[in-house]
Amino acid sequence: MTDGEWLANAAASFVGVRFRLHGRDPATGLDCVGLLLASLAAVGRNATPPTGYGLRNIAIDQWLHLAGNAGLVSAHGPILSGDVILTSPGPNQHHIMIAEHSGSFIHAHAGLRRVVRQPLPALSNVHAHWRVAP
Repeated sequence: MTDGEWLANAAASFVGVRFRLHGRDPATGLDCVGLLLASLAAVGRNATPPTGYGLRNIAIDQWLHLAGNAGLVSAHGPILSGDVILTSPGPNQHHIMIAEHSGSFIHAHAGLRRVVRQPLPALSNVHAHWRVAP
């Protein structure tokens, strides 16, 4: 099993956990950043959590370096299991999703108030595409 597949499996284990903005503990709730941090921790990788972000952010550049600190590297091409995608679902919104495989992803859905598995959407607003470094 690849490191990405381990990360995807870890993320899938959190499906159903409730959504909580800035949530870092699956027992009390996760947001999209918390889901990524919890998934990384489950596969033995620790990351520094960002602080000071909200549901809407004009700029996120100050947090992008944290991906490298978490053992993620820039990726290109097709989305593979465990890839981490940073998108903009709306104006001044940024969202992290973890690919389960090429057809679905796991993410903390604020509207549904829980971590969910959904079909991979058309990704026209991708800001970053990362992969777990080997």
